[in-house]
Amino acid sequence: MLWKRGDSGRDVRELQARLRQVEWLFDGPTGTYDDLTEDAVKGFQGKRGLPKTGETNTVTWQRLTKMTHEPGKWDLYLMGGQPAGAPDPRCLTGRVLCIDKTTRTLRWMIDGRTVSEMSVRFGATGTPTREGVFHVYWKSRHHWSTLYDSSMPYAMFFSGGQAVHYSYDFAARGYSGGSHGCVNVRDEAAIADLYAQVRNGDKVVVYW
Repeated sequence: MLWKRGDSGRDVRELQARLRQVEWLFDGPTGTYDDLTEDAVKGFQGKRGLPKTGETNTVTWQRLTKMTHEPGKWDLYLMGGQPAGAPDPRCLTGRVLCIDKTTRTLRWMIDGRTVSEMSVRFGATGTPTREGVFHVYWKSRHHWSTLYDSSMPYAMFFSGGQAVHYSYDFAARGYSGGSHGCVNVRDEAAIADLYAQVRNGDKVVVYW
């Protein structure tokens, strides 16, 4: 037996990504072998005449890999959870929202120490998120965009109309969507906590 309910890690992400390809799983990948993953494996096993254990053994895994392709990095992290890279040197002093476009992560840093980190999504083609050094100039807890007629909770504006904010669409669709230039966060509890800590004037660094 390779993996079962309660296991976690990169291999479980790959299992979940492959189960998504054959439409036995629609959530995640999360990296945690939960009840939804167990049910998906049971369904896959039953359809192929294998014992419906819900646990992934070698036979189940070999059958699944023959029917699917190697998932890419963003297939594995469709809904977030990817590891952050090393912070940009500009993030190492003061109070900084350190936003890495390469790993799609936001670190909240104070004097070089990472306080929290979360997955983020950026502007779609045609409405890119600007790179550079900025500062939070306005916070709006229940912001509503009149331009796009959409909700932007916990908005922290740093460049024109671009802000870090919670996104219902990101929470629902993951990286299959994009913003109009804002930095989207999908973890509402994480951004609520971040919003409470960030002050006007705090630095924002957006980089590749």
